[in-house]
Amino acid sequence: MSKLSHYDHAGSPRMVDVSAKSETKRTARAHAFVRIKPEVLAKLPDNPKGNPLEIARIAGIMAAKKTSELIPLCHPLMLSHADVTATVESEGVRIHASATTTAQTGVEMEALTAACVAALTVYDMTKAMDKSIEIQDVYLVEKTGGKSGDFHRS
Repeated sequence: MSKLSHYDHAGSPRMVDVSAKSETKRTARAHAFVRIKPEVLAKLPDNPKGNPLEIARIAGIMAAKKTSELIPLCHPLMLSHADVTATVESEGVRIHASATTTAQTGVEMEALTAACVAALTVYDMTKAMDKSIEIQDVYLVEKTGGKSGDFHRS
């Protein structure tokens, strides 16, 4: 296994110095699924707190912009774009999040944070109807740019 970049020579955690890296366009897309019972899904349009899907979308975008405040060793990035979609399916809500920047480091954590916070927001807005809602399948779908090259989940 190659040396992990978030640890110094003594094994202590550290923020990676990216100052020698070139700025390149970088993108990332992430996924999350919120498993919800059909009877709860049917009540989404009548939610007294508002539209859970739209609130989740905005929460995810806001979270992408705050990722470095939540993940200790993440670099603060100026995002040029962040987006979240939340789509109702027969067994729950599927969330896709994306982030884009031109920077010295990637935006995988921003996309993943957006997907997670959007999923948590769906839970928060529906938990009064069912506490057994599950957040599942959080993962990176793809990333582009940077020294390590592109990644596309098969």
